[in-house]
Amino acid sequence: MQGRVAIVTGGSSGIGRAVAAELLGRGMRVVVTSRSAERAAAAASELGGDAVGVAAQLTDVDGPQALVQAVLARCGRVDVLVNNAGAGQVAESETLDPGEFQRIIDLNLTATFLCAQAAARPMLAAGRGVIVNISSLMGHVGLARRAAYTASKHGIEGLTKTLAVEWASRGVRVMSVSPAYVATPLLAQTSKAGGFTMDDVAGRTPLGRLAEPEEVARVVAFLVSDDASYLTGSSVLADGGWLADGGWEHGGS
Repeated sequence: MQGRVAIVTGGSSGIGRAVAAELLGRGMRVVVTSRSAERAAAAASELGGDAVGVAAQLTDVDGPQALVQAVLARCGRVDVLVNNAGAGQVAESETLDPGEFQRIIDLNLTATFLCAQAAARPMLAAGRGVIVNISSLMGHVGLARRAAYTASKHGIEGLTKTLAVEWASRGVRVMSVSPAYVATPLLAQTSKAGGFTMDDVAGRTPLGRLAEPEEVARVVAFLVSDDASYLTGSSVLADGGWLADGGWEHGGS
């Protein structure tokens, strides 16, 4: 991966931060984004190496294109895009505010499409590139009080497949990674709103624990590498066996 350039949206914390660190460790130059220029710069400084921080307003219609242009101006190329920026949301569906529903769709789904579209233009021109969309277990199942979130993640799964088949013949691979619950500060906040504990999650997961961000990052690193050169349109579940378990309790008993 030496010399290749990756953009990791929402790369200042959580899964995005772990992905950025993993790709840096494998020789890539990595651009991490945040809505805040200060947070983006601080994350790049802490990551060190060939990390670059860029502020990006991904929900602005022109924001993703501006991001890609800034990266091209600074780095000269775009080889990889990891669409990681997103937000969770918990609310009763019958009282969910339409504006709040739209906010989650705009960030989790529309911005993912616009970033993929913007990054694909130089990738398609070069005849090579990889896009990985960070989806979720909730892109494959439903969960009460997550109408906006699950809709956005199901949308990402369909978007991934469409872009993959559309761009495959032109050298651009597109995949998604669907983690279950990952030990991040965002999950700690969501657990309070959702009324569950980390022990609840671990007890439901066949592997008996949450994922670490670095475990998801290593999956992403594999997908963007040449070792995964025949993979496109795939959704990789990094869920500790959650979706496979059809039993009454974890372990399938």
